Parts: sequence; structure tokens; C-alpha cells
Amino acid sequence: MKDEIRQAIYDKYIAPTKKERPDYIGVEIEMPVVNLSGQPVDETVSIKTAESFIRHFGFIVSGRDADGNITSAKDKLTGDILSFDCCYSNLELSFGKAVGLFEIKERFEKYVRFLNSEFAKQGYTLTGMGVNPNADINHNLPIQNERYRMLYHHLHSYPKHTDEVDIRFHKRPDFGTFTSASQVQLDVDYDQLTDVINVFGLLEPYKSILFANSYLPDYPDFLCVRNMLWEHSMQGYNPHNIGMFGKALTNTDELIDYIGTQSIYCTMRDGKYVNFTPLTLDEYFSRDSVEGEFFDGAEYRNIEFAPETGDLEYLRTFKFEDLTFRGTIEYRSSCCQPLSEALTVAAFHAGLKEKLYELKEIIENDEVIYYHGFNASELQKLLSKQKLPEYIDEKAVERQLIRILDLSSEGLVQRGLGEEKLLAPLYERVRRHTNPARTMVDGIKNGIPIDSYIRQYAAI
Repeated sequence: MKDEIRQAIYDKYIAPTKKERPDYIGVEIEMPVVNLSGQPVDETVSIKTAESFIRHFGFIVSGRDADGNITSAKDKLTGDILSFDCCYSNLELSFGKAVGLFEIKERFEKYVRFLNSEFAKQGYTLTGMGVNPNADINHNLPIQNERYRMLYHHLHSYPKHTDEVDIRFHKRPDFGTFTSASQVQLDVDYDQLTDVINVFGLLEPYKSILFANSYLPDYPDFLCVRNMLWEHSMQGYNPHNIGMFGKALTNTDELIDYIGTQSIYCTMRDGKYVNFTPLTLDEYFSRDSVEGEFFDGAEYRNIEFAPETGDLEYLRTFKFEDLTFRGTIEYRSSCCQPLSEALTVAAFHAGLKEKLYELKEIIENDEVIYYHGFNASELQKLLSKQKLPEYIDEKAVERQLIRILDLSSEGLVQRGLGEEKLLAPLYERVRRHTNPARTMVDGIKNGIPIDSYIRQYAAI
């Protein structure tokens, strides 16, 4: 790798972890917009609801699509953002950095109550699911702006690349329009960076059991299908861009090396997104020119351009533990949860961050799921499914999850903000050997209509 690029990677990703800064939490929650009549979401309903929200809370419009429709708006005081993620049937609330989770919870519930009171006038609702229950009904078309048009085009390009990589592409390249995540960003210190990535990576299989909430009938084996959809798409063209790290990192030099093997697939030239066949950073920056394509307002056109160091800004990865330019780790693998339990994901991670080395002791010596022939990445996929491997002792899993939850609770108690109360729904899931997706799937098998779960998971 060129020294210039290695330094650019260090400056973007590693240097921020060395800065002294307050210990903040960032939370992003994506939610499906559901038309309760069983018809496709009408984009104008979502847009008008967002306009009402902006007027009511005094947010400032920060993004519009090619037709002038609102795509995002921000509150100047808190830094909170309302946006549409990929399409107008997936609404996201992102919260400005905060010290405690209850201040986020209060604003989240205030916002959702207003939004759902507006949506209800049209027979719509936001609900707490990781896959839109009307995924096969909605139009699933991207917002017409540079970023989402490019992403949609890139994901749909997979038939041209089937012979280039050892990957079995799925047939739902529109998945970005109907999947919803619950993500949390936590500050990470340089001295703990590789430990955080390694330890929380080993925790991922247990999180699959705890937070699964994305069932899609196309792939009925999965209770958490979101991560599979990312991995078996153009986002997974290079496996280093998605999922888990293949092996434990021993130092930040190895992390920089790893980032150098991740692929870039887009950049901007003259205000237009350009996408191209994914290239590792090392290869991309060693080329004199790259061939790509861009949308000129009417059609896609070919372009040849020279890589620039600043293109590193457009490296887009979807690791479960994703190091950001803010000096944070973004935890990305969890589905949107039932809205009354929306902050469980953030609370779980925030508590365990305080108990990193105790968690390391538990997870590195775990024999409940580990030491049975499967590595962490394989286990994450296996435990995302309805049927668990035969060797799994569910009572032993329950005991280990309770132990992990107790550790998270201790970490939250240590924070001194009463946030340990937010873990209560997770204890209940563990004791009942269930998660939101399993509860819903089992209920549907017993004749409970999905509408019942849409409304139940929408309640606050």
C-alpha cells in the first residue's frame, strides 16, 4: 500500500481514537412505514407526514430529492435528524450525541408518537421490525437523489459480476428499501480499539439470538435475514466490507492493513456519484485511471477518471463493528426492535462497553457455542436461523445470555443513570427462549394475523 494512502487511512480512522473527548452515545433507529390496508406505501403520505413533523418540531430541512421532496431535516439544538433511508417507506431517526440513553428515549418516544398520530390519519403506522412486513407489496424504489440512485443501481448490477467472485447472490437487490436497523455508536479509545473489535465480534452469535427481528418469507429459515441480505449482495462482493473480521486483530497496524483490503465502489466527480466494479483500496489507488458510470439526469453514461486521495471519503463498509471517522465504533448488526424496546440495543452495548475486559473473559472462554467446530462468523449465520444447531443446549445458552446481560447491567449501573432498567425486555426474551422474530413467526403459525404484530410492535 502506498505510504500516502496508509497515512490517509490512519488520519481518517485511527487518529480520532487518540483524541480526548467526552464519552458520548449516538443512536440511529430505522423503522418501516406500513400501509395498514395492505396496499403499497404512497410516497406522498410519508412526505407530508415528514413535513408536518418538521413544522411541529421546528426542524430545518437539510436534504431534498430531485423532485424537491424532503429527504432529511435536522434540529439545530439537539442535532437530531429525521430522514428517509433509501426509500420513502423506511424512516430513520438519528439522535445527536448524548450522555445518557433516557434523554434519547424521551425524544424518540415524543417523535414517534407524533409521527404515528399523523400516519394514523391515513391508515399508516411506523412499526418496530427489521423487515417491512409489506416488502412484497411496496414499490421498493429508491429516493431520487444522487446517493440512493447510485446505491440502487450498484446493487442491481450483480448479474454482471456473478463470474467474478465466489459468492451466491440473492435475488432481492432491493433489500435496502425494506430493511431497518437499530445502530449505536460508542466512542472508542486507541488503547482498547482492537480489543473492542475482537471481543464484540465474538459476541455477534449471541446477539443474533437476542435481537433477531427481520423475517422475510423469501428466506423462511432466517429470523434475522438482514445480515444475509447484505453479505450476499454487491455489498459483499468483497467479504472484507461486510460482516465480521476473519481473525483477531493484534494491533492497529493490522487494522490499517485490513482497511486497505476493503473495497471502494463509488466516488463523486463534478457533483455526480460515479460507481464502478469494487476495487480494494490498495488496487484502486495504484491505478492511473478507473472506468465507471454515472447518471446524467436521463441515462447512465460511462466515464474514466483518475483516483484521488480524497476518494477515501467514499469508502462504504458494513462491518458489524465498523470503525468510523468520528473515533467511534458503530455496531450495525441489530435489527430495528419493537418500538417500546427500541433502546435495548443501545443499552446492551453501552453497558458492555464499561465491562470490556470482563466480557472478554467470558466470551473468550465460552464453550456453550464455541469449540464445537464453528468459528464466530459461521455461528453468527447459524444462530440467525429458526432451527439452532443440534449441539446447542438452549438452557446453557440461557444461562450464558443471563450472565452477559448481568454484566451489561453492571456496566449501566456503573454509569449511574438508571439505564439498567432498559435491559428488562431482554431478560424476558432470554427466559422465554425467544426474540421478536421468533415470537411473531410462532404466532403466525398459530393463526395470529401479522397485522396484530405490526400494531403490537408499533406500540410505545
